[in-house]
Amino acid sequence: MLKRLRLFARRLKADLLALSLAARDPRTPWLARAVALLVLAYALSPIDLIPDPIPVLGQLDDLLLVPAGLWLALRLVPPAVLAEARAEAARQPRRLARSPWGLALMLGLYALALWGGWHLFLRAGAGG
Repeated sequence: MLKRLRLFARRLKADLLALSLAARDPRTPWLARAVALLVLAYALSPIDLIPDPIPVLGQLDDLLLVPAGLWLALRLVPPAVLAEARAEAARQPRRLARSPWGLALMLGLYALALWGGWHLFLRAGAGG
């Protein structure tokens, strides 16, 4: 079981690297790039949607959201581009670094979600 988990984690890391390479390819459609950017920003951001210290849920978001987002992003990338990106990732296995841009993007998205939620709350309060 532990061996399978390690293999899954290695494959996940390789696919994240391949996705970062595919997102830079000009043949990748804009929707795939946008989804890839969100997935990579979330995966590499030090801030999680649900903080890790919260028992079970903190780890569950990493175990579900990142693979689900990665699955979707990889499905949107053209197969030829993905094959080349995976080959390049296998040739040069680099360490994915946590990016300050990913942190900034995630903070911006969280702020936007909070702002939208606040406005919905105000409208619901004014209408009720």
